[in-house]
Amino acid sequence: MYDRVPQTRSFRYWAVPGWTEKDRSLLELAAAVLGDGKNSRLYQALVYETQYAVNVSVDAQPFELASMFSIDTTLADGVSLDEVNDIIDQEVARFLAGGPGEEELKRAKSKINAATIRGLERVGGFYGKATTLAQGELYDGHPDFFRTALSWINHADPEEVQDAARRWLSGGHYQLDVFPFADHSTTESTVDRNAGLPEVAALPDLSFPEIQRASLKNGMSVVLAERSSVPVVALSLQFDAGYSADAGIKLGTAGFTLSMMDESTRSRSALEIDAEAESLGAEISTASDLDASRATLSALSKNLKASVELFADVVRNPSFATEEMERLRIRWLAAIEREKNQPVNLALRTLPPLIYGKDHAYGIPFTGSGTKESISQLTRDDLVEFHRSWIRPDNATLFVVGDTTMKEILPMLQNSFGNWKAPRSALPRKNIGEVALPENGRLIIIDKPGSPQSMILGAHLAPAKGVENNIDIEMMNDVIGGQYAARVNQNLRVDKHWSYGAYTLLRDARGQRPWIVYAPVQTDRTAESLSELLDEFERFVTSAPTTKEELSRVYRSNAFSLPGRYETSAAVLGALQANEKFGRPDDYVATLKSQFERVNLEDIQSAAAQVLKPGLITWVIIGDRSQIEDNLRNLGIAEPEFMDTEGNLMEP
Repeated sequence: MYDRVPQTRSFRYWAVPGWTEKDRSLLELAAAVLGDGKNSRLYQALVYETQYAVNVSVDAQPFELASMFSIDTTLADGVSLDEVNDIIDQEVARFLAGGPGEEELKRAKSKINAATIRGLERVGGFYGKATTLAQGELYDGHPDFFRTALSWINHADPEEVQDAARRWLSGGHYQLDVFPFADHSTTESTVDRNAGLPEVAALPDLSFPEIQRASLKNGMSVVLAERSSVPVVALSLQFDAGYSADAGIKLGTAGFTLSMMDESTRSRSALEIDAEAESLGAEISTASDLDASRATLSALSKNLKASVELFADVVRNPSFATEEMERLRIRWLAAIEREKNQPVNLALRTLPPLIYGKDHAYGIPFTGSGTKESISQLTRDDLVEFHRSWIRPDNATLFVVGDTTMKEILPMLQNSFGNWKAPRSALPRKNIGEVALPENGRLIIIDKPGSPQSMILGAHLAPAKGVENNIDIEMMNDVIGGQYAARVNQNLRVDKHWSYGAYTLLRDARGQRPWIVYAPVQTDRTAESLSELLDEFERFVTSAPTTKEELSRVYRSNAFSLPGRYETSAAVLGALQANEKFGRPDDYVATLKSQFERVNLEDIQSAAAQVLKPGLITWVIIGDRSQIEDNLRNLGIAEPEFMDTEGNLMEP
C-alpha cells in the first residue's frame, strides 16, 4: 500500500485465540516482553541499538472469536524494510526458542496490573469499570472475568508463556501489503425500541476533593487532593517554563530537554530507569506545554516510597547522555517531518509567529518541537543550561492526587526534594506582553498538491484564560463553534456536508491566547466554506445573537458533565495544575456549576463583541493551490500570500 506518509511502516499479524481464552492472556505477556517499553526486545534491537526504527510496538488485541497479535514498526528514514524484517524474524524466533526471562516476565506483569488498576479508576471509557464489567458479561458470562484474566497473567511462568507463543506464533504471519474490505451483511434486529429512550434519573453533583497545602524545607509548595478509589498516587512537579521559554534560544529546547530527563540520570541508564519503573508498576513522564514544563509520576500506593525516590532522581539528576541524545534526535527530526505532513500540526507550526510576532514568547511553533535546523544544532550544554535555569525548586510546585495522606507523603517528599537547592542565578523571565490586533486580516495558502481536501485554519488573539469573564468567553465559544451542535459545525457538516467537522477553540495560555477556527473541507468547497464561516461569525456578533435554547444547551453540556470530567486522579491533577498556572483559588472547580448558572444572554453577547473580530483573522489554508487559489482570491478577504511548510513566505 502506498500513501502520503513521511516514514515507512511495517505491520504483521497473527490470528490468536479469542478474548476469554487463557492463551490470549499469556500472549499479552509475550507482547509486553517483545515490544512494550524501552527494555522490550524489539525496542532494544530496532530503536535503541541499530536505530533502524523510530518506534515499534507489539500488541495482543482481543476480539470475541479470534484476537490479533501484531507488530507495528515505524522505520527510520533510509532504512531497508528487509533489514527490519530480518531483525523482527530473529527476535521472534529467539523468543519462541527460549521464552521470556524471569525479570522480563516480572516487569510485564507489573505493567499489566498497573494499567488495569489505572483504567478501573474511571467509570466509563475503554478501560473503565462499566466497560470492563460489560465486556466480562458479554464475552464470558461473568462481569468479573477481568479477575480471571489477571490471575492467569499473575500466575504464568516463563514456560507457559513460551508454550503459548509457540502454539500461535510459529505458523507464519500476515504481512500487510493491501487489505481489501470483506463483504458484510446486516442481521435483523430483535431490539424493541417502541418505548423510546429511557428516562434519565437525577444527575449527580460534582464531588471535588478538599485541597490541602504544605511546604518543604526549601520552600517548595505541596498541594494534595486525597482520592482513594484505586490504590494509585499521581504526583507532578510543575515548572513555570514550557515552550514559551524557547524564546531567544534554540526552538524546541524546552520540549527536547524535558523528553531527555527520563532517558538517563547520573546513576541510572535509560534502560535501568525503565526496568525499575516497570518492576514498581510506576509510570514516569516528562513533557512541556506552552506555559509550563512538568515531570509526572503515577505510582501504585504499595510502592510509593521507592517510586518517589526514582522520580526524584529523574527530575534532579538527568545526565543528558550524548548517546541517548543522538537516539532521541533521530526520532525527534522524524516527528518534525511528520508534523509538516499533517495539516493541523503544520498550521500550529506556522500560525503563532504570524499572530504574535517572532519577538513574542508565544511566536513559536505551538507543537513545541522546534525546527529541523534548531534541533540539529542542539547540544548537551543547551539542555544542561535549560535544566539549570528553569527546572529548579524555586520555580516549581508539587501536586499530589490519589491514595495517600499528607502525613504519609510529606516525609517522602522531604526526603527526596526537601534538600534540593536553587541555583544563585535569578529566574529567567518570558515576554508574554500584550500584542495589538492587526489592522486587517490575512489569507495565506500552503500548497499541498493532490490533496483531496483543504484544511482551513484561522486565528486571532483573545484575552488570557485567567481573565475575570473567562467562563462567559468559553460558553460564547461553545455556542459559535466549540461543540458538535455549535453553529459552524451545524452549517458546514450537518447542513451542507462539506466538512466532517468544523469547530472553533480557545487554546489555553497565561497571556493572550489564540482563538482558532478549524475546518477541514472538500477541495471544491474551500472558498464557499470560508465565506460561510465569516458569515456565521459576523451574524453572531450583529444580527443573530445567542438564543435561549443555545445558552441552555451549552449550560447543560458544561454543568452536567462536571462529575464525569473530574472522576480520575489525572483529571483532578490537571485541575490543580491549571489553578496554579492561571492564578485561581483552590475551590475553583467546586464553584464551576454556579459560575455556569449565572451566565446570561447579555454576558454571552458581551463576550462575543469583546473577542470575535472576523475581519482581523489570519487565515492559513492548506490544500491544492491549483484548485483553490482563484476562488479564494475572488472572495476579496485579502490578497493571497503563499508560504512553504517551513513557515517562510514565498513569492507569488
